[in-house]
Order: sequence, then structure tokens, then C-alpha cells
Amino acid sequence: MKKKNTSGPRFKALLKVANITTTGFAEFLGTAPQNVHNWYTRGVPDHCMEAVARKLSVNSEWLKYFEGPKDARHLRLVDETGSTFDAQAIRGVYTVIEPTDVELPFYKEVPVGPGSNKTHVIVDPSQPLRLPRSHLDSLEINHADAICAHMIGNSMAEKIADGSTVAIDRGLTQIVDGEIYAIEHDGMLRIKYLHRTPGNGLRLRSHNSAEYLDESFRAAQIEEQNIRVLGWVFWCSTLNKRRPPVPFL
Repeated sequence: MKKKNTSGPRFKALLKVANITTTGFAEFLGTAPQNVHNWYTRGVPDHCMEAVARKLSVNSEWLKYFEGPKDARHLRLVDETGSTFDAQAIRGVYTVIEPTDVELPFYKEVPVGPGSNKTHVIVDPSQPLRLPRSHLDSLEINHADAICAHMIGNSMAEKIADGSTVAIDRGLTQIVDGEIYAIEHDGMLRIKYLHRTPGNGLRLRSHNSAEYLDESFRAAQIEEQNIRVLGWVFWCSTLNKRRPPVPFL
């Protein structure tokens, strides 16, 4: 009976312990980030197993089947030419350089089921965003707390344009009056200025206040309407939707 490749969870755990992002390891290995992400659930493919095991300094049998010693120092490895090396002698050669960017998972609002008008906010692993590690460190943001999402609609124009990508710190959910936060409102993903009101109430304010009036919620309404703060918006990017024509051409 053929043994099952169960390397996915161990591979993912190794990267987490080493604080290596999916994109960072993909670049080091010379493959696409989506391939590495798929390995978390499908397992490292056979044709990459030895290379991945060497770069992470683990026994490929342990990585693939959870058998034998974890450490590669007990192995003798064979290179492409057929030459045999003691694994311990080459440890340290395959060092994953700490990436300068942090990969933020992307969250979006989607229907809870086919044809449903009810939505919820979920992670979309197909389109992560990368930001410089220094940006997060300067704001004392835990890298694991950072996520991203799209701004939907013009309620925050001219501050944040429709379609912009925003970065969110889930570690800061305590409301500081007048700061911009991402919230989930009964399954809707919304970006607003937040203000506390007496009695544990909440006021939502749009930057485009000419078109969008303030919304106020009492504590009971916050619970009834499933309003929860996802985190503080600390970064946004805006892509100009129109390329200006160049005159006199």
C-alpha cells in the first residue's frame, strides 16, 4: 500500500517557526507563491521534496511521511552528479534569507451561498498583498495581525477612493475617536471613521459626508446587527482610474 504524503502541515509549521512568508520562500525556491500556498494542504510534491527538505534542513522522509528523525544531520545526501555528502557538512548552505516584505492575507465580502443576498467576510488566499516589513515595524504592528481588503464604494472619497486597497491592523480594535477602521456589519465589509458614544454606543462617519450621513448605534443595536471592529486602517493605496491624455501629439 502506497504511503500518503502528509507533508503539508509540517511544511507550513516549519515556515511559521522560521518566520518565512509564502512569497519569501517561493522566491528563494524559484517558484510561484500560489504553488507554495497549495503545498500547505496538498503537501510538497515529490519532485520538490528533496530541495525543500534541504533548504529547511530537515529529513525528507520526516517531512513527507512523518517518519525517521526530523534533523537532516543523520542523512547522507546525493547530489545531481551522484556524489555523496554528509548532510551535516552542508548544513547552513541552504539558508532562507529573511524577506524584506510581509505578506498580508486578503479579505473580501462574498455571498454566504449561491444566489444568497446575505454576505460574510472571508479570506481569499489567491491575492495577498506585500508591504515592506519596515512599515509594520515602525507602527509596532504584529505581522500576523495585518490583513488587507478593498474599499467598496465612494463613502470615503476623497480620502480613500473606490477600489483602493487598505491594510488593517487586527491588533488594534479599541476605538480611538476619529480614526479609520474596518468593520464587519452583519456580513458587510465597511471602512469608516469611528467614534464612541455614551452607553457603549458607536457612530460611523464617512469622509464623503455630503452624500453619507452619520450612522449611530446603541449597544443593543451593535449586538443585534452583528457589528464588530476588524481593525485599524493604517495604509491605503489608490490607483488612478484614468490615464491623462498627452496634449499636442
